[in-house]
Amino acid sequence: MTVRKPVLAVVGATGVVGQTLLSMLPTRPDVWGEVRLLASGHSHGVTVRALGQDVEVREIESAAFEGVDVCILAVPASVARTWAPIIAAQGAAVIDNSGAHTANPAVPLVVPEINPHRAGGQGGRILASPSGTTLLMINTLATLHEGWHLREVVASTFQAVSDAGVRGVNRLYDEVAELVNNRQVGQSAGDVRRFLSDLESESPFAAPIAFNVIPWVGGPGDGRWSSTELRAREEVRTILDTPDLRMATTCVQVPVVSTHSASLHLTFDRRLTRDDAVRALTEGSNSVVVLDDPMRQEWPTPVDVVGTDPVFVGRVRQPADFPRSLELFVCADNLRKGSALNMLQIAELVAC
Repeated sequence: MTVRKPVLAVVGATGVVGQTLLSMLPTRPDVWGEVRLLASGHSHGVTVRALGQDVEVREIESAAFEGVDVCILAVPASVARTWAPIIAAQGAAVIDNSGAHTANPAVPLVVPEINPHRAGGQGGRILASPSGTTLLMINTLATLHEGWHLREVVASTFQAVSDAGVRGVNRLYDEVAELVNNRQVGQSAGDVRRFLSDLESESPFAAPIAFNVIPWVGGPGDGRWSSTELRAREEVRTILDTPDLRMATTCVQVPVVSTHSASLHLTFDRRLTRDDAVRALTEGSNSVVVLDDPMRQEWPTPVDVVGTDPVFVGRVRQPADFPRSLELFVCADNLRKGSALNMLQIAELVAC
């Protein structure tokens, strides 16, 4: 007897996350019988490659989800809020990483390597996948928390422009192209802004991103903390089941195309050594790769990590003044590990 394979729908198939997800499908377990691709009206009729076949992208409408078992939403929060309940009502498990549902205690927040049990249950429900900021650090935090119990996390993240989608990537390239032949630019206040004032495209960033960093990522949040910073704090607490964990995050936009980085200062209830921490990270089933030999200039950087799936950890240090603390530097591809991969892993858990 032939067993019917589940149907997967990908909404936002023509965006950077959707395209990354589709490129990863052939490397994943052979789970899906059909893959349906959906996007906004302007992408209707576009042909996209999925699992070795040319698939025509359909416009989002209720009828498109008939017979769908699992649906991945790689769309903005406003779209996810509207469509996730509609799709779930038709019986599909809906996986959303936009942040639209992470504040809802009835919606499980899932990282399959840490809390796979949260993905259990029948179809017709919504599951949340964390932000790229959270996924950048959560595997490392979970492994060390298991051994020594985290008390405090102070994180400074350095986030790639691809978080803002194609517009973010194109804006960085456009600004660099405008500035690259002027070797005097960036040496006096306001000159970068002046040189970029004639660019036709509207920037998704609050300041120039080429030759610059911007100490704000995300929406207005509460006016002092950005939405990305607040979301990371709540997501880490939820995933680790540590509602009293003290955490402060500063998110910085940097001129990197893809791959987020972070500097982490972690404090624990129990004393630990650097060697113990490295051993736990190396031996744990956590998708973490330790690359830490400063004397040979071996540490993770975005240009070396982009296009890969693990989280890379380096610069592991124990400050002499903080015997219960560690300093680490982590890198992970924000489109793969920070988005598409986690959603695919959730989808596979649900489908199987």
